[in-house]
Amino acid sequence: MSGREHPKMNPAKMAIMGLQHMFAMFGATILVPLLTGLSVQVTLIAVGVGTLIFHFFSKSRVPAFLGSSFAFMVGINLITDPNGGLFAYRFTEGMDSAAHIQAILPYATGGILVSGLLYLVFALLVKVVGVKNFMKFLPPVVTAPTVILIGIMLAPFAINQSRSHILLAVITLGIVVVAASWGKGMVKIIPILLGLAGAYVIALIMTAFGAEIYAGGGVYEPLVNFAGASEASLFGLPPFMMPRFNIFAILVMIPFALATIAEHVGDMVALGSIADDNFVEDPGLSRTLIGDGVASMFSGLIGGPASTTYGENVGVVALTRVFNPRVVQLAAIYAVILGFSPLFEVVIRSIPDAIIGGASFMLYGMIAAVGIRNLVESRTDMSKTKNLTIVAVMMVTGLGLRFGQPIFFEIAGTNVPIDRMGVAIAVILGVILNVILPDDKKDKAIKEK
Repeated sequence: MSGREHPKMNPAKMAIMGLQHMFAMFGATILVPLLTGLSVQVTLIAVGVGTLIFHFFSKSRVPAFLGSSFAFMVGINLITDPNGGLFAYRFTEGMDSAAHIQAILPYATGGILVSGLLYLVFALLVKVVGVKNFMKFLPPVVTAPTVILIGIMLAPFAINQSRSHILLAVITLGIVVVAASWGKGMVKIIPILLGLAGAYVIALIMTAFGAEIYAGGGVYEPLVNFAGASEASLFGLPPFMMPRFNIFAILVMIPFALATIAEHVGDMVALGSIADDNFVEDPGLSRTLIGDGVASMFSGLIGGPASTTYGENVGVVALTRVFNPRVVQLAAIYAVILGFSPLFEVVIRSIPDAIIGGASFMLYGMIAAVGIRNLVESRTDMSKTKNLTIVAVMMVTGLGLRFGQPIFFEIAGTNVPIDRMGVAIAVILGVILNVILPDDKKDKAIKEK
């Protein structure tokens, strides 16, 4: 069946499918504000509205969710870090580091807003030269390794989240695998949601019997911790934040857009492959790029993180084979509604990291698998030296920089960690090699053994 056709789905089933997409993006999306100091409530509203903006520009054709970007998280820390950030000179001994971060965050969100303009520049380029000519610069031999890199680089997050309670992580993964492999009907369609919900119920039961988890500093906390729930209101206005602009903060932030733009192209190709459709042609890459860019600009405007098409949700689409964009739009609406609930934030924070980590095993692996599938289905000839060179250089650059010894260079007095920009550098190298290396169809330097 073509991805253009969407069978009728009863409201109850669609509502549940939307919940699964919302929970699929939750672990990674919420982690960004938790690690950077941004508001969880604002982040939920930013990704929800941003996703709806994307669907508006893409004519409701693409089943993609826009979540908060991990790549930009590095840029945020480079700007706000009290010790080595761009504005560290404002931080003096005795100052509160959390207060410093909150004071500097508007400069980071200003950089995010401006970086969204880069999407519009690329969209214009697509419009001028045409999709086919533009895609010559980002063919599957470049985009597929990018998707693979993102999936592999997310793997440590699944491990780190799971290590806090291995049993819960295994239970979550087990429920997901069983539901996806042996489930019938609706069970087979919502394995992620069942894994999260089932493991959470088990965690609640364990907590009732006194189960605790080590919180550091010799302190143990309940496995499911509802601290702050009694003071949190059901509905409340999020702490929106206006952006501020600094040229150096903007220069630090913009390069990370290169990675997310390549990720965007890769996700459009991957989603098209999964849905048996061509989203690069219809609604068109220029429209999807504009949607993604405007979404990031909106997020920066209200004090949220940069947005990016989410591989986690691509994994859900691949797993469930449900391509209806309305399901993703429902997930976006859920996120916006919940963004106005401080109490819900407390509940979400109560989900043990290990449960999110267990579900991520499947989702992050699916991202890398989709990249591999894209290489296969595009019939990329790996016997050609050009293709082999591009993939080899991109993989070693991305993985080597990310997991090797830290490498720094100085910009505006700040030590910028090159290792955290591995995907962006890999994409740039891939594009350059694709342009300059000769394309000899008779090249058989590498032969099958």
